[in-house]
Amino acid sequence: MDKSRGSSDTFPEIIELNVGGQVYVTRHSTLLSVPNSLLWAMFGQKKPTELTTDSKGRFFLDRDGFLFRYVLDYLRDQTLVLPDYFKEKASLLKEAEYFQLQELARRLKPAVSKENSVSEEVCQSDPEEAALSGALAGTTITSPGPRSPLLDVRKTGYITVGYRGSYTIGRDIQQDAKFRRVARITVCGKTSLAKEVFGDTLNESRDPDRPPERYTSRYYLKYNFLEQAFDRLEEMGFHMVACSSTGTCAYASSDPSEDKIWTSYTEYVFCRG
Repeated sequence: MDKSRGSSDTFPEIIELNVGGQVYVTRHSTLLSVPNSLLWAMFGQKKPTELTTDSKGRFFLDRDGFLFRYVLDYLRDQTLVLPDYFKEKASLLKEAEYFQLQELARRLKPAVSKENSVSEEVCQSDPEEAALSGALAGTTITSPGPRSPLLDVRKTGYITVGYRGSYTIGRDIQQDAKFRRVARITVCGKTSLAKEVFGDTLNESRDPDRPPERYTSRYYLKYNFLEQAFDRLEEMGFHMVACSSTGTCAYASSDPSEDKIWTSYTEYVFCRG
């Protein structure tokens, strides 16, 4: 019997969840921490045999597996802490409403001021956004009118984009070469800048909890088109200031008559400010 299911009538203390293909492990009490929520009803009012499971016996939820991490964090201590430049608030609000977490949904909804101007609730993890909101407090917004300079402030700084590629040249130099197979595009720099520029195309799995003002060299992009990264950097006001590259050559086998495989590592340094 799978440990995540327990007996036919009771749930085990430790529960495994498959949420949209992402696996989570949590306590049964955590899922019951918000009364009258959907998870409270599923794991508190039903039997294990009444819930859907995957092929490995884990309880299955057909929801956004990435966003569920924030739902689970909220269930643990009823606080909401989001990363800087978090662009999925609307999607997370949908998840909160689906799981019937009314307080979490309330915190994610835009707050309406007395002047009927709409502003998002500021998360504790975003001190810069809080400072900007404080600077704009008490300001009457009229339309049309010039855009406030505070809203156009952009951080200065550097981002280094690197890629490791390879290509093969056959024995017959007239035949087509297999050019530039890019394995992965890495992103190095200040965490807050990297997230501002690349948003949800940035894979943070190797360095997920780095503070916004710290530096990282472990991020990489979810796509392999170098020009796509360049276009994004240009749109965000960056320009290239330096470039360096190294390369090596080897044979596909011990036979020198076989195809040569060239590998290279290149870094491009971009600056804004």
